[in-house]
Amino acid sequence: MLSIFDIYKIGIGPSSSHTLGPMNASLTFLDLLEKTGNFEKTERVHVTLFGSLALTGKGHGTDRALFAGLEGCRAETCDVQEVRDGLKKGAEKGVLLLGGIKPIRFKEKDIEFDFDQRLDLHPNALFYQAFDKEGKEISHLIIYSVGGGFIATQEQLEKSGITHPEADGVSIITARQLLEGSSTHGDGFRRTEPEEGGGMGDLPTGNVAFSCPYEFSTMQELQEIVKKEGKSIAQIVLENELSVRPKDEIDAKMKVVWDTMLACVADGVHSTAKELPGVLHVPRRAPGASRQLLKGLKDPFTLNPEDLKTLKSTVGGNTAASEWVEVFAMAVNEENADGGRIITAPTNGSAGIIPAVLHYMYAFLDGDWEKVKTFFLTSFAIGYLCKKLASISGAEGGCQAEVGSACSMAAAGLCAVFGGSAKQVEKAAEIGIEHNLGLTCDPVAGLVQIPCIERNAIAANTAVNAARLAMIGPEDHIVSLDTALATMKRTGDDMRSEYRETSKGGLAVSVAIPEC
Repeated sequence: MLSIFDIYKIGIGPSSSHTLGPMNASLTFLDLLEKTGNFEKTERVHVTLFGSLALTGKGHGTDRALFAGLEGCRAETCDVQEVRDGLKKGAEKGVLLLGGIKPIRFKEKDIEFDFDQRLDLHPNALFYQAFDKEGKEISHLIIYSVGGGFIATQEQLEKSGITHPEADGVSIITARQLLEGSSTHGDGFRRTEPEEGGGMGDLPTGNVAFSCPYEFSTMQELQEIVKKEGKSIAQIVLENELSVRPKDEIDAKMKVVWDTMLACVADGVHSTAKELPGVLHVPRRAPGASRQLLKGLKDPFTLNPEDLKTLKSTVGGNTAASEWVEVFAMAVNEENADGGRIITAPTNGSAGIIPAVLHYMYAFLDGDWEKVKTFFLTSFAIGYLCKKLASISGAEGGCQAEVGSACSMAAAGLCAVFGGSAKQVEKAAEIGIEHNLGLTCDPVAGLVQIPCIERNAIAANTAVNAARLAMIGPEDHIVSLDTALATMKRTGDDMRSEYRETSKGGLAVSVAIPEC
């Protein structure tokens, strides 16, 4: 099993797989240098990005994020403005502060975008090389960003048996082929075999599975546990989490997640920026929409969630609450697009859906802390199954894997808050994913802006509707969640690579991009 805090974790915008994952990959490479005694010997680092990371890396801030990670920045604690500006400053000074303490030489071309090759195990691959003062390679690491900020080593993916060998207009190569021909990388540095222990061993990647009382790999197994134990899905997930940390710590960590979501929405609606960064000049809409809906009433967006309850008076009940749901989602995704701090839920690209539905629940459905916890615990179970049975990576499964998974999670969490049974929770989750099947990932200009921001707003309301539909009629649903997730997996596998976060198809090639 994974922890709830592997799915709900603090991230930096705009992308979990292209920003948070590479930042974590860089931190893992630092760990490797320390463990092998090569940190002090390192005088230069070269990183090559492949596949989707190369094709949309600039728009997703991949180079900025991996640079920040090499300087020791962590998403939970870093200054987001330093992440935005660090690469540019480092290139101007010609210096990278390795691990935040050791100055080494740096040029912008030390981060290389390989548009012509892709590794076979996953579309998102990074190849790290460290060199000593004589230009000799002393360490290397191939690592993959597999969605939601999760990363995996070469060995970990090889053990999984999953490959992505389809042709997509680029050369598909193996890790061995990369290493044998890597003299083409590293800005002309001499390649030699790294010292013992300097290669691609199993390293900590932040995604540590653990044993727990109630193991489940499918929704059917979870339903059987629920029936046997007479407990809700939220209670089962909590029991599992209690096997690795005490209840006080669980509550405290969930509170950090909730507080971060509250702060992100507040920052989004209070932003004074007129537009988002990038060539599209997309206007920020959440601040103006919020003012328009408030109609001059007191600002409810504080870190005290009780203030949200004043919003109910702005719409005369629940009839127009959907407009607020859209504002909540846009606020988060505009912050994400600007490189702000968000919660991966389960990814950055889909980060607005769950906070939007939670804000809706708190503002319009008499929310409280216990309901927030029920929502988190229940929705985690769905997110875990989405990751295990299908994918939460846009580069693997298209946007159905990101927005679809988040919509499914939010629908399940809200249904549990409604008092829905485990069967109704599954029904809500299935409705949420079913009506996102086939959704492509085709970000215009490689930016997490169009269609991503509006897509989150729409999916947030879809989640609310799915939860309400699940409470109507019989508990059982014709299509099971396991069937829907298997369908999502097959659909993602069948989806042409142009529609999986490469910006080579769909809207990405249909919308004219303004000249810089």
